[in-house]
Amino acid sequence: MENLWICWALMAAIMAATGDALTKKALVSHNEYLVAWLRLLFAIPFLAPLLFLFPVPRPDRAFYMAGLAALPLEITATILYAKALKASPLSLTLPFLSLTPIFLIIIPYLLMGESISFIGGIGVFFIAGGGYFLNIKAADKGLWQPFVAIRKEKGSMLMIIVALIYSVTSTLGKIGVEHSSPIFFGTVYYMGLVVALAPVAIFKSRGELKTLLYGAPARASILPGICYAILVISHMTAISLTKVAYMVSVKRLSLVIAVLYGHFFFKETGIRERLVGTLLMVIGFALIIIFH
Repeated sequence: MENLWICWALMAAIMAATGDALTKKALVSHNEYLVAWLRLLFAIPFLAPLLFLFPVPRPDRAFYMAGLAALPLEITATILYAKALKASPLSLTLPFLSLTPIFLIIIPYLLMGESISFIGGIGVFFIAGGGYFLNIKAADKGLWQPFVAIRKEKGSMLMIIVALIYSVTSTLGKIGVEHSSPIFFGTVYYMGLVVALAPVAIFKSRGELKTLLYGAPARASILPGICYAILVISHMTAISLTKVAYMVSVKRLSLVIAVLYGHFFFKETGIRERLVGTLLMVIGFALIIIFH
């Protein structure tokens, strides 16, 4: 039972990659703000009933403080993520999401006093490095091109900010879970996120409002929503059982799964070039599992 968190974290990784693949298919012909919001919205019908199936905890002040602090950050990260993907090539933005596990070595220590072992930290760095290698395939000017492009590419800097924000929201999420329960915090938090993001999504999708809940964007968002619901529960459960840096690092294995999805379902090329990144992430995963 000690390593039960690994199963939950791997489930979160699988659901993250599957949901992103389905979302990518929906984004081909629909507004990214609308699809992102609908994915959250359609997760709620699968999350909300859980509040009636499991004991509802009595939230304390720390629960409300963590949730209220995390929500505006989560909204900001969602908007900046969309802007980063629009402003710059994927090869110059996505590598920086790999910085989140690095930030998580520091942020949980500052906010919670949570620290990880030296070898576990090396594992985190391996996974972060592997995530970087997985995403630089299209960078045609060298290994460090995403960093070189920071000054020129607005999207690169935005994604670094997103990675930092995610490290903070993950830590605040653990505080919220510890002062309630994984299911309660996950459901209430994402219900709040749906409500808060609604004005932004509706405003940015004015031209598609007629098909908001019953048209093509809605139909394309149902399966991603189901994946997201499972992702939320898996993420919150895993993070309640281990250190934040370990859990999010293992969850980042979703990048490897996403590469496989891209190759087999979207006919993307370059899977051989990404083997280095995959190998680094597998080594990091092994170090975390053995020495955490």
